Amino acid sequence: MPERVETTDPDGVDYAWVMQTTFVVTIVVGAPLVAVLSLGTHLPTWDDRLGFAVRVGAVVWLVVAVAVFLYARRRAE
Repeated sequence: MPERVETTDPDGVDYAWVMQTTFVVTIVVGAPLVAVLSLGTHLPTWDDRLGFAVRVGAVVWLVVAVAVFLYARRRAE
């Protein structure tokens, strides 16, 4: 019987886990952070609001992605 597709045995960092965890943590942390930071910012139009959310969300995603990758690399060793 062939091995099931859902199982993996990664050598080193499991990049699928890193991507999935980054996605979830970015949403859970990023959405409230964008909302809180937008309270003190003057955003009169929807374009301004969208641009603000993209800029802050990009920084949150980058920080979370690096942190999750470093955690996974340390755990894999």
